[in-house]
Amino acid sequence: MGRAFIAGLAVLAALTGCTVQTPDGEGKRRSPVHIELPSDTPAPDDGTPARGGDASSAAPAPDDDKPSVAPAPPRVLWSRGDTGRDVRELQARLRQVAWLFEGPTGTYGEQTERAVSGFQGKRGLPRTGKTDAVTWRRLLRMTREPGRWDLYLMGGQQADPPDARCRSGRVLCIDKTSRTLRWMIDGRTVSTMAVRFGSQGTPTREGVFSVYWKSRDHVSTLYDSPMPYAMFFSGGQAVHFSADFAARGYAGGSHGCVNVRDEQAIAELFAQVRNGDKVVVSW
Repeated sequence: MGRAFIAGLAVLAALTGCTVQTPDGEGKRRSPVHIELPSDTPAPDDGTPARGGDASSAAPAPDDDKPSVAPAPPRVLWSRGDTGRDVRELQARLRQVAWLFEGPTGTYGEQTERAVSGFQGKRGLPRTGKTDAVTWRRLLRMTREPGRWDLYLMGGQQADPPDARCRSGRVLCIDKTSRTLRWMIDGRTVSTMAVRFGSQGTPTREGVFSVYWKSRDHVSTLYDSPMPYAMFFSGGQAVHFSADFAARGYAGGSHGCVNVRDEQAIAELFAQVRNGDKVVVSW
């Protein structure tokens, strides 16, 4: 019976993970059965702390509170005080979308700044009044490429070299290609101003003429329109100031006269020109 009891204990030990203990080194006999229990539950593979384990030993959670880096503001291309051809194009395009009604002048002034700010606000962009890369791309998508006389609608263009017939004497040298008038004395340019000409039905005549009559406060008897500072050179055609040219630029035209839009410039010119001075009109 004793052997059967010991055999039963051995089977029980094998099934339960128990071991039968022998006497220790001092000859003392331990408990015949010693059961080893696991001290903790293994941690799962997902990185979470084991149940009942020390949470402080778990892997730290990612830091989600770091501030994100703010995107850099778009680059400013032009702003108040800038000048040049690019500013003219900006102004010409703003005119196309009815945000600007003056110029183009080629100078980024208060009116241009206000127009850019209005354009930006309408499209949900920051209203800085400065033309940055984002504002410019949006404006480009909405407009067409301006032509030369869109850029110089109100004048400001450079004059072409003078006709050879203008290089001697006192001459009103009028160039239809560059739409300019040079007042020249002995080959030297005294002043230059933008001019416009007659329409297709009433063209300005070309050739060499001379001033035969000056009329400070002239009014046209044919068209009942004012022609201040008129300097007649060919029949009823004259160089004179035009309020319409000053207001609308090259959007309009004359009945054959040479219109000047700068009243101060033509007032000074009128004071210097004499009857008999040469007039050259050419392409």
